[in-house]
Amino acid sequence: MKKVLGLLIVAMIFGSVWLLWPYYGFFSHRGEAPTLPFGWIEMPQDVPASEKVHDAKFADAGRDALDAMRQHRANINAPSITAAVAIDGALVWQGAVGLADIAKGRAASADTIVRVGSTSKASTATALARMAQRGDIDLDTPISTYLDELPNASWAEITPRMLASHTAGLPHYGNNDDLDGLMLSMRLNTSYDDIRDALGQIDESALRFPPGSDFEYSSHGTVLLGAVMSNVAGKRYRDLIQDEVLVPAEAASTIVAPERIRAEGLAVPYYTKGEKHRPWRPVDLSHRLPAGGWASTSTDLVRIGSLWLDDTFISPATRALFWTPQTLTNGEANEQDYAIGWRWREWEIEGIGVARNANHGGVSRGGQSWLLVYPDFDMAIAYNMNGRTEDFGPFADYHDEIFVPFARAIERLRAD
Repeated sequence: MKKVLGLLIVAMIFGSVWLLWPYYGFFSHRGEAPTLPFGWIEMPQDVPASEKVHDAKFADAGRDALDAMRQHRANINAPSITAAVAIDGALVWQGAVGLADIAKGRAASADTIVRVGSTSKASTATALARMAQRGDIDLDTPISTYLDELPNASWAEITPRMLASHTAGLPHYGNNDDLDGLMLSMRLNTSYDDIRDALGQIDESALRFPPGSDFEYSSHGTVLLGAVMSNVAGKRYRDLIQDEVLVPAEAASTIVAPERIRAEGLAVPYYTKGEKHRPWRPVDLSHRLPAGGWASTSTDLVRIGSLWLDDTFISPATRALFWTPQTLTNGEANEQDYAIGWRWREWEIEGIGVARNANHGGVSRGGQSWLLVYPDFDMAIAYNMNGRTEDFGPFADYHDEIFVPFARAIERLRAD
């Protein structure tokens, strides 16, 4: 009897650990619980660097960008950074510094795949632009028109425009008061083949404000948008993106971010603490695919960005519409000048002038990414890392050091 009781106690302990382990992983990776002392690894002092120059006119710019990338990787203690630049729709340069897999010493390369987080929203915006351009979906028609069943009655007057500009009132991850959904988004071990099924994670959550009246960045809103687009297209969201975005862009390395490191060329996603790194816990991000669930290369991202500079793919009128910051129902601009699926910025850069751009960055589990499209220079830039900084700012600081050398090269060529 004592033996049976002992076995039951052991089984209960192991069962409790198994149930609670994903929650521990969630809080420990947020720095809100202590991390385990083993499994950490340090970067070597000397790390590999490589580049591919596809247009000799930009060789000097590429050299400067690579030199800056070496320094930036060291400054933020990134396992690796990869970058790519496309001009006039053509890939002109790729660079990589650091290790895709520290333990194995595997160098990062132009083909390294990284979880790109919210940069995924640029792909959703691209497909939405194509659908709106064809008249398949109207940005200002309530989504109740497009969904067979409305999972939450308070969503009835929400429009695709509101979802794409974060003015619909849906909560972001931490503000989701659908308790079951919140728990699932912490465990991150549930797989969804069809994004419409993932709406169960938010269908009981209250709106944060009346649709259109305010702004709150919400990846759940982008997930709902992906479900609406999927229903309109009559296919899974991932198939819609394949057909509307990835195939036209020839972005063959972009994949649904896998739970574990199975895909060839995928970088190990790392959690960083001080000078040490450890692989991120296994997570399934399929529930947020339209908002933050893709993995991609910097090269694929600039190919996707370049689609927006092709007037035959996205018309100037559609481009202008999607890159215009959206206003609230009171007529005021939203607080982030967020457009439709993109952030629109106009930065004053010394020696260049105003650099207008549409951009979207992303932070994921063991990955960060940024895609920027500069229409006045017919240029798209992307860079990724297989880790994450505490704030996005230190990672973002590199953008000027890659943009400026290529912008100056373009200006010289235009002057000749």
